Amino acid sequence: MSKTIDFSKYSSIRVGASLPVRVIENFEQNIQDLKIIGYANNLLVSPEARNIAILGECYDYILDRGDVLEAGGAVSSRKIYRYFKDFDLSGLEFLSALPGSVGGLVKMNAGMKEYEIKNILDSVCINGEWRQIRDLKMDYRNSGIDGIIFAARFKKVSGFKKELLEVFNLMRSTHPKKPSCGSCFKNPQGNFAGKLLESVGLKGYNIGGMSFSKEHANFLINLGGGTFEEALNLIDLGKKRVFEAYGIHLKEEVVIIR
Repeated sequence: MSKTIDFSKYSSIRVGASLPVRVIENFEQNIQDLKIIGYANNLLVSPEARNIAILGECYDYILDRGDVLEAGGAVSSRKIYRYFKDFDLSGLEFLSALPGSVGGLVKMNAGMKEYEIKNILDSVCINGEWRQIRDLKMDYRNSGIDGIIFAARFKKVSGFKKELLEVFNLMRSTHPKKPSCGSCFKNPQGNFAGKLLESVGLKGYNIGGMSFSKEHANFLINLGGGTFEEALNLIDLGKKRVFEAYGIHLKEEVVIIR
């Protein structure tokens, strides 16, 4: 089964074209070389991209399995956050301020500051096989997972921490309101990508319709009508200037699908 998605409307950064997308309905389908997009909240998708896929509705579920809670890869961050809150479970409070799907959030080990999804993960279903968190090489904004995440199981820790919501909402309030893909670069160890970009004169700098935000230099935003090529050129410029000034190689947090 396939469908057509207009990425200029579907992706959070509103960049891209209308492309055919395969809908995955079961483990047995040929999934080799497919690129999963989730809700496209941290993606830049080329108008020439091929072999794109999305999980079907059968992966939008939450099941209580006793000691763990299982969620399909297509479950939205809002939905699983609400479940944790309603059933007084702790560990995913930061999802009150983060968009995405379970698959995408696990893939990038999403989080805010020291709060990361790996801290509450028990195991992940990758290409149909369940793997324990201890066997995965998860670190800052990276899961090390090479494959399709069909589902994840979370530890059940009692005590939803309502006091954290104000902290996360305050952090979110500094984010720009224009269409964006969230943080463009990962923070280098001991430093901040936004601070580095600002120091080399790129805060508010634009190429065509794409810009590093005036509110937060590490946010790549679409001013209106921005293109994939303009976004790539701006990303390359950011990496070049920071390396020339500090010898630091910035690594993309945004996922680029060509």
